[in-house]
Amino acid sequence: MGGVTETLFTRADTIDPAAAADSRDARLSRSLSGTNLARAGDYNLRTVLQAIRLAPGTTRVDIARQTGLTAATIANITGRLADLGLVRVMGRKLGGRGQPALQLSIEPDGAFGIGVNIDRDHLTLVTLDLAGTVRSRVSREIAFALPADVVAFVREELDGALAAGQVDRARVVGVGVALPDDLGRIAIPHRPQGYGIWTDTSIPQLLGPQLPWPIHCDNDAAAAALGEAEYGTAFDNPSFFYLLISAGLGGGLVIDRSFHRGASNRSGEIGLMPDPGAARPDARVQDTVSVSALLDRLATAGHRIPGVAALGDLPEAADAVVTAWVQDSIRALTTPMVAVSCLLDPDAVLIGGRLPMPLIARLADGLTQALAATNLPTRAPIMPSTMAQDAPAIGAAILPFLDRLLPSDAILIQAGR
Repeated sequence: MGGVTETLFTRADTIDPAAAADSRDARLSRSLSGTNLARAGDYNLRTVLQAIRLAPGTTRVDIARQTGLTAATIANITGRLADLGLVRVMGRKLGGRGQPALQLSIEPDGAFGIGVNIDRDHLTLVTLDLAGTVRSRVSREIAFALPADVVAFVREELDGALAAGQVDRARVVGVGVALPDDLGRIAIPHRPQGYGIWTDTSIPQLLGPQLPWPIHCDNDAAAAALGEAEYGTAFDNPSFFYLLISAGLGGGLVIDRSFHRGASNRSGEIGLMPDPGAARPDARVQDTVSVSALLDRLATAGHRIPGVAALGDLPEAADAVVTAWVQDSIRALTTPMVAVSCLLDPDAVLIGGRLPMPLIARLADGLTQALAATNLPTRAPIMPSTMAQDAPAIGAAILPFLDRLLPSDAILIQAGR
């Protein structure tokens, strides 16, 4: 059982950048097919835990039917999971013949993940339990935080977040950090001199002294899509494209409940696509479709907004600016959405990020109407994501679960090494 039984709750060395990159390549899987291959016990344990997590109150008979594992294997694994404190017995299932079957559920306090989202306009830290409940959240509005600012934020807020969430430090399996790719390189309005320091900053080395757990790093849009796949809409929409509207614009692609990264780990880079319809000849989509672009427009029009939270309560005089931004965003996103619908044919396009939900809904409705007016062989429904606001931080907190507890195809491959 290796990594689950012996080292699940012990302190591990901080993951180096190369190991973090390898971890990013692990494909998410919600398939509950088990295996009886020798040396694949770790994968089977993860698969059974996933089956219990996704269906609280399930029984051993139900799990055997879902996974194809033998009754003896299921009994052995569920016993181990109970001994580890990861599952608990809810009671017995009434009805039917014979001895009522034991019903199993996840023990929420069995394991915890910590998620940190570093972005150009804010820092957020969440704690997440094994059942997927956010136990605590703290966020700080800070423009273009530098590495020292992030260290100070974690140092000042971590203990309070753990206490507020009633998180047992001994049961924290790791920390996930989500941040945009090329954070120090891509131009964003008002980016200060010196922000390029992020290009040469190693997150594990930066935060390792503050966080005595394994650290996993991922792109913010990828983390948001992973979170949606694990705790959001993936059962209704097993294939989806995720739009993350934050200070920039990112995307994430999930196909048949597996996150797809592409050959260079850069799939979903919708924000960096050219925007030929923009007034500026070299414009990219995120130059229009981003929170920073919206705030910049409002400031130019004389409406200085203190932060993203104020976007939900703007003065009436600012309505025209917001409406123009929504219309321009729909224009900028229509061609990419046509490509997504025609090339990928997903079950849905999900929009999340830091915008207030009414603005996300306006974008979703407007894009739906734009696609309806276009002659296409297929049109993906466009809707707000389940976890719109803190999706990158929540997705980041799930990364340690994917590495240590939940099943992925990569775990099965590694089992024989």
